[in-house]
Amino acid sequence: MSFLYALDLFGTASFAVSGALAGVQRRMDLLGVVILGLVTAVGGGTLRDVLLGDIPPFCFDDETYFYVAIIAALGVFFFHGALDFLHRPLLYFDALGLATFLVIGTGKALDFNAGFLAAVMMGVMTATAGGLVRDVLSNQVPLILQKEIYATACVIGGVVFVFLDRSGLGRNTVSFIAALTVLLIRITAMHRKWSLPVAKGSGTR
Repeated sequence: MSFLYALDLFGTASFAVSGALAGVQRRMDLLGVVILGLVTAVGGGTLRDVLLGDIPPFCFDDETYFYVAIIAALGVFFFHGALDFLHRPLLYFDALGLATFLVIGTGKALDFNAGFLAAVMMGVMTATAGGLVRDVLSNQVPLILQKEIYATACVIGGVVFVFLDRSGLGRNTVSFIAALTVLLIRITAMHRKWSLPVAKGSGTR
């Protein structure tokens, strides 16, 4: 098993856990929790592959992704109490998925000869689209639409990935550095409550 494939499966499991946790918090039944875990885990990558013309999408070509997501979601449904030691566990697993899917998406776009901006956009979409669907289906304001440092961390990580990849570093090293960049920015922003500025005078009176 290659490092990137293992990283992809890790991201799939992390996002499946975050989706399943959202379902548990919304008191969904077993099927609802599994479905939310699945769409969170494979939604962004599926959309990326459709846009890149890589048909069938990755999860239909290799059903291991489905199995990993289902097992992770079932684990959350039955053992979610074991995660109580984490403060806001959904956000931590979401950050792990965000970091891993950013590098997978950006790297795949570069392999399809995408340009600089297109590669970064594909990486950001891979990382955020599944979480967007998760939040909409669980009736929450999507994290990407809040003023938290979320998609911004992915943009920075994507830029780092493309520059390092073009510098000649090995893909595994590039992936590790870019994923760590996203993870550190996202977790630090969560703890320090960093946010992007909003337009002055924007709020309702």
